[in-house]
Amino acid sequence: MNVKEQLDACFAYVSERISFKPKVALILGSGLGGFAEKIDVEAALDYADIPGFPVSTVAGHAGRFVFGYCEGVPVAVMQGRVHMYEGYTPQEAVLPVRLLHLLGAEILFLTNAAGGIQPGMHAGEFMLITDQISSFVPSPLRGANLDELGVRFPDMSEIYSKRLNQIIRKIAVNADIPLKEGVYVQTAGPAYESPAEIRMFRLLGADAVGMSTAIEAIAARHCGMEICGVSCISNLAAGISPHPLTHEEVKEAGDQAAPQFERLVRAAIKEFS
Repeated sequence: MNVKEQLDACFAYVSERISFKPKVALILGSGLGGFAEKIDVEAALDYADIPGFPVSTVAGHAGRFVFGYCEGVPVAVMQGRVHMYEGYTPQEAVLPVRLLHLLGAEILFLTNAAGGIQPGMHAGEFMLITDQISSFVPSPLRGANLDELGVRFPDMSEIYSKRLNQIIRKIAVNADIPLKEGVYVQTAGPAYESPAEIRMFRLLGADAVGMSTAIEAIAARHCGMEICGVSCISNLAAGISPHPLTHEEVKEAGDQAAPQFERLVRAAIKEFS
Protein backbone atom coordinates (compact mmCIF):
# COMPACT_ATOMS: atom_id res chain seq x y z
CA MET A 1 0.00 0.00 0.00
CA ASN A 2 1.51 3.36 -1.03
CA VAL A 3 1.28 6.60 0.96
CA LYS A 4 -1.85 7.84 -0.82
CA GLU A 5 -3.67 4.51 -0.47
CA GLN A 6 -2.79 4.36 3.23
CA LEU A 7 -4.00 7.93 3.80
CA ASP A 8 -7.22 7.34 1.86
CA ALA A 9 -7.93 4.16 3.83
CA CYS A 10 -7.42 5.91 7.17
CA PHE A 11 -9.60 8.84 6.10
CA ALA A 12 -12.40 6.52 4.94
CA TYR A 13 -12.35 4.62 8.24
CA VAL A 14 -12.34 7.71 10.48
CA SER A 15 -14.88 9.72 8.46
CA GLU A 16 -17.32 6.81 8.58
CA ARG A 17 -17.18 6.81 12.38
CA ILE A 18 -16.54 10.46 13.27
CA SER A 19 -18.71 13.16 11.70
CA PHE A 20 -17.00 15.91 13.69
CA LYS A 21 -15.21 18.61 11.64
CA PRO A 22 -12.36 20.31 13.54
CA LYS A 23 -11.09 23.80 12.87
CA VAL A 24 -7.94 23.49 14.97
CA ALA A 25 -5.76 20.39 15.33
CA LEU A 26 -3.51 20.05 18.37
CA ILE A 27 -0.66 17.56 18.76
CA LEU A 28 0.33 16.98 22.38
CA GLY A 29 3.94 16.15 23.28
CA SER A 30 5.39 14.12 26.13
CA GLY A 31 3.90 15.03 29.50
CA LEU A 32 1.25 17.29 27.96
CA GLY A 33 -1.36 14.67 27.02
CA GLY A 34 -3.64 15.53 29.94
CA PHE A 35 -4.96 18.57 28.09
CA ALA A 36 -7.12 16.26 25.95
CA GLU A 37 -9.16 15.38 29.04
CA LYS A 38 -9.97 19.05 29.66
CA ILE A 39 -11.93 19.78 26.48
CA ASP A 40 -15.66 19.13 25.96
CA VAL A 41 -15.24 15.69 24.39
CA GLU A 42 -17.58 14.62 21.60
CA ALA A 43 -15.76 11.47 20.47
CA ALA A 44 -12.47 9.60 20.75
CA LEU A 45 -10.74 7.06 18.57
CA ASP A 46 -7.68 4.96 19.40
CA TYR A 47 -4.94 4.94 16.80
CA ALA A 48 -4.78 1.15 17.08
CA ASP A 49 -8.39 0.89 15.85
CA ILE A 50 -7.59 2.62 12.55
CA PRO A 51 -6.35 0.08 9.97
CA GLY A 52 -2.87 0.95 8.73
CA PHE A 53 -2.47 3.88 11.11
CA PRO A 54 0.91 4.25 12.89
CA VAL A 55 0.59 3.53 16.61
CA SER A 56 2.48 5.40 19.33
CA THR A 57 4.66 3.16 21.51
CA VAL A 58 6.19 5.81 23.78
CA ALA A 59 5.45 5.82 27.51
CA GLY A 60 3.20 8.76 28.37
CA HIS A 61 1.58 8.91 24.92
CA ALA A 62 -2.02 7.66 25.14
CA GLY A 63 -2.25 7.10 21.40
CA ARG A 64 -5.70 8.38 20.42
CA PHE A 65 -7.62 11.16 18.72
CA VAL A 66 -9.96 13.20 20.90
CA PHE A 67 -12.59 15.34 19.17
CA GLY A 68 -14.51 18.09 20.93
CA TYR A 69 -14.74 21.76 21.78
CA CYS A 70 -12.19 24.01 23.46
CA GLU A 71 -13.60 27.42 24.37
CA GLY A 72 -16.34 26.78 21.81
CA VAL A 73 -13.88 26.01 18.99
CA PRO A 74 -14.09 22.57 17.33
CA VAL A 75 -10.75 20.83 17.84
CA ALA A 76 -9.10 17.52 17.12
CA VAL A 77 -6.45 16.59 19.67
CA MET A 78 -3.73 14.01 19.12
CA GLN A 79 -3.07 12.59 22.56
CA GLY A 80 0.42 11.41 21.71
CA ARG A 81 2.28 11.34 18.40
CA VAL A 82 4.34 8.86 16.46
CA HIS A 83 8.06 9.26 15.80
CA MET A 84 10.54 8.03 13.24
CA TYR A 85 12.62 6.42 16.00
CA GLU A 86 9.75 4.01 16.64
CA GLY A 87 10.51 2.51 13.25
CA TYR A 88 8.22 4.63 11.10
CA THR A 89 9.19 6.34 7.88
CA PRO A 90 8.86 10.15 7.70
CA GLN A 91 5.78 9.64 5.50
CA GLU A 92 4.16 7.40 8.11
CA ALA A 93 5.07 9.80 10.93
CA VAL A 94 3.24 12.68 9.20
CA LEU A 95 0.22 10.64 8.11
CA PRO A 96 -1.74 11.87 11.18
CA VAL A 97 -1.16 15.50 10.17
CA ARG A 98 -2.37 14.86 6.65
CA LEU A 99 -5.38 13.01 7.99
CA LEU A 100 -6.28 15.95 10.25
CA HIS A 101 -6.10 18.22 7.21
CA LEU A 102 -8.48 15.96 5.27
CA LEU A 103 -10.85 15.94 8.25
CA GLY A 104 -11.11 19.72 7.96
CA ALA A 105 -8.51 21.22 10.29
CA GLU A 106 -7.18 24.56 9.04
CA ILE A 107 -4.78 25.35 11.91
CA LEU A 108 -2.17 23.02 13.39
CA PHE A 109 -0.92 23.73 16.92
CA LEU A 110 2.23 21.68 17.55
CA THR A 111 3.59 21.06 21.03
CA ASN A 112 6.54 19.03 22.22
CA ALA A 113 8.98 18.41 25.01
CA ALA A 114 12.39 19.73 24.03
CA GLY A 115 15.90 20.10 25.33
CA GLY A 116 16.94 23.69 25.94
CA ILE A 117 20.00 25.01 24.07
CA GLN A 118 19.43 28.76 24.32
CA PRO A 119 21.47 30.31 27.16
CA GLY A 120 19.39 31.10 30.22
CA MET A 121 16.73 28.45 29.61
CA HIS A 122 15.33 26.44 32.52
CA ALA A 123 13.31 23.24 32.69
CA GLY A 124 9.57 23.93 32.78
CA GLU A 125 9.72 27.05 30.60
CA PHE A 126 7.96 27.45 27.25
CA MET A 127 9.48 28.42 23.92
CA LEU A 128 7.45 29.79 21.04
CA ILE A 129 8.82 28.23 17.85
CA THR A 130 9.62 30.91 15.28
CA ASP A 131 11.47 28.71 12.79
CA GLN A 132 13.00 25.27 12.48
CA ILE A 133 15.93 23.21 11.22
CA SER A 134 15.00 19.86 9.67
CA SER A 135 18.22 19.12 7.79
CA PHE A 136 19.12 16.22 10.10
CA VAL A 137 16.05 14.13 9.23
CA PRO A 138 14.65 13.00 5.85
CA SER A 139 11.90 15.13 4.36
CA PRO A 140 8.38 13.67 4.59
CA LEU A 141 7.78 15.03 1.07
CA ARG A 142 10.29 12.71 -0.57
CA GLY A 143 8.86 10.39 -3.21
CA ALA A 144 5.86 10.94 -5.43
CA ASN A 145 4.10 14.21 -4.66
CA LEU A 146 0.50 14.04 -3.45
CA ASP A 147 -0.81 16.72 -5.80
CA GLU A 148 -4.19 16.85 -4.09
CA LEU A 149 -2.44 17.99 -0.89
CA GLY A 150 0.07 20.50 -2.23
CA VAL A 151 2.66 21.46 -4.82
CA ARG A 152 5.88 19.57 -5.54
CA PHE A 153 8.12 22.35 -4.21
CA PRO A 154 6.29 24.11 -1.35
CA ASP A 155 7.59 27.40 0.04
CA MET A 156 8.91 27.23 3.62
CA SER A 157 9.78 30.89 4.20
CA GLU A 158 7.06 31.18 6.90
CA ILE A 159 6.42 27.75 8.35
CA TYR A 160 5.22 29.15 11.67
CA SER A 161 2.49 31.73 11.18
CA LYS A 162 3.44 35.24 12.23
CA ARG A 163 -0.26 35.93 12.86
CA LEU A 164 -0.66 32.99 15.25
CA ASN A 165 2.65 33.68 16.97
CA GLN A 166 1.62 37.25 17.68
CA ILE A 167 -1.60 36.00 19.29
CA ILE A 168 0.37 33.61 21.52
CA ARG A 169 2.83 36.34 22.52
CA LYS A 170 -0.01 38.64 23.55
CA ILE A 171 -1.72 35.92 25.58
CA ALA A 172 1.51 35.00 27.36
CA VAL A 173 2.07 38.62 28.38
CA ASN A 174 -1.51 39.11 29.57
CA ALA A 175 -1.49 35.83 31.50
CA ASP A 176 1.98 36.48 32.96
CA ILE A 177 3.35 33.26 31.44
CA PRO A 178 7.09 33.48 30.70
CA LEU A 179 7.62 32.67 27.02
CA LYS A 180 10.93 32.43 25.28
CA GLU A 181 11.25 32.31 21.49
CA GLY A 182 13.56 30.48 19.18
CA VAL A 183 14.45 27.94 16.52
CA TYR A 184 13.66 24.25 16.97
CA VAL A 185 15.87 21.53 15.49
CA GLN A 186 14.66 17.96 14.99
CA THR A 187 16.92 14.94 15.28
CA ALA A 188 16.09 11.34 14.41
CA GLY A 189 16.50 9.93 17.94
CA PRO A 190 15.98 7.90 20.03
CA ALA A 191 19.37 8.58 21.62
CA TYR A 192 19.72 12.00 23.17
CA GLU A 193 22.23 14.28 21.50
CA SER A 194 25.92 14.32 22.37
CA PRO A 195 27.48 17.46 23.87
CA ALA A 196 29.38 17.99 20.60
CA GLU A 197 26.13 17.85 18.62
CA ILE A 198 24.54 20.39 20.95
CA ARG A 199 27.49 22.73 20.42
CA MET A 200 27.01 22.31 16.65
CA PHE A 201 23.27 23.00 16.88
CA ARG A 202 23.96 26.16 18.88
CA LEU A 203 26.38 27.35 16.20
CA LEU A 204 23.69 26.70 13.57
CA GLY A 205 21.23 28.90 15.45
CA ALA A 206 19.07 26.30 17.21
CA ASP A 207 17.52 27.18 20.58
CA ALA A 208 15.82 23.87 21.41
CA VAL A 209 16.13 20.28 20.21
CA GLY A 210 13.74 17.36 20.00
CA MET A 211 12.75 14.26 18.04
CA SER A 212 9.50 15.37 16.41
CA THR A 213 7.59 18.40 15.12
CA ALA A 214 9.70 19.68 12.20
CA ILE A 215 8.57 17.05 9.70
CA GLU A 216 4.98 17.48 10.89
CA ALA A 217 5.24 21.21 10.23
CA ILE A 218 6.63 20.57 6.74
CA ALA A 219 3.75 18.23 5.90
CA ALA A 220 1.19 20.68 7.30
CA ARG A 221 2.67 23.59 5.35
CA HIS A 222 2.59 21.45 2.21
CA CYS A 223 -1.15 21.00 2.85
CA GLY A 224 -1.67 24.74 3.26
CA MET A 225 -2.37 24.63 7.00
CA GLU A 226 -1.54 27.57 9.28
CA ILE A 227 0.92 26.45 11.93
CA CYS A 228 2.15 27.45 15.36
CA GLY A 229 4.27 25.59 17.86
CA VAL A 230 5.27 25.72 21.51
CA SER A 231 8.02 23.66 23.12
CA CYS A 232 7.98 22.80 26.79
CA ILE A 233 11.62 22.91 27.81
CA SER A 234 11.75 19.69 29.76
CA ASN A 235 15.49 19.59 30.35
CA LEU A 236 18.71 21.32 29.41
CA ALA A 237 20.41 19.63 26.46
CA ALA A 238 23.44 17.35 26.80
CA GLY A 239 26.60 19.20 27.77
CA ILE A 240 24.48 21.95 29.35
CA SER A 241 22.61 19.75 31.83
CA PRO A 242 24.74 18.79 34.86
CA HIS A 243 23.36 15.23 34.88
CA PRO A 244 22.40 12.48 32.39
CA LEU A 245 19.12 12.89 30.51
CA THR A 246 16.13 10.58 31.09
CA HIS A 247 12.63 10.26 29.64
CA GLU A 248 11.23 10.32 33.19
CA GLU A 249 12.66 13.82 33.59
CA VAL A 250 10.92 14.87 30.38
CA LYS A 251 7.52 13.60 31.57
CA GLU A 252 7.94 15.14 35.02
CA ALA A 253 8.70 18.57 33.57
CA GLY A 254 5.63 18.29 31.34
CA ASP A 255 3.43 17.45 34.31
CA GLN A 256 4.71 20.45 36.25
CA ALA A 257 4.18 22.79 33.31
CA ALA A 258 0.71 21.44 32.47
CA PRO A 259 -1.42 24.09 34.31
CA GLN A 260 0.28 27.03 32.58
CA PHE A 261 0.31 25.13 29.31
CA GLU A 262 -3.46 24.61 29.53
CA ARG A 263 -4.07 28.31 30.16
CA LEU A 264 -1.90 29.32 27.22
CA VAL A 265 -3.38 26.83 24.75
CA ARG A 266 -7.00 27.45 25.75
CA ALA A 267 -6.69 31.20 25.34
CA ALA A 268 -4.80 30.86 22.06
CA ILE A 269 -7.33 28.52 20.47
CA LYS A 270 -10.13 30.89 21.44
CA GLU A 271 -8.29 33.82 19.84
CA PHE A 272 -7.29 31.94 16.69
CA SER A 273 -10.87 31.87 15.45
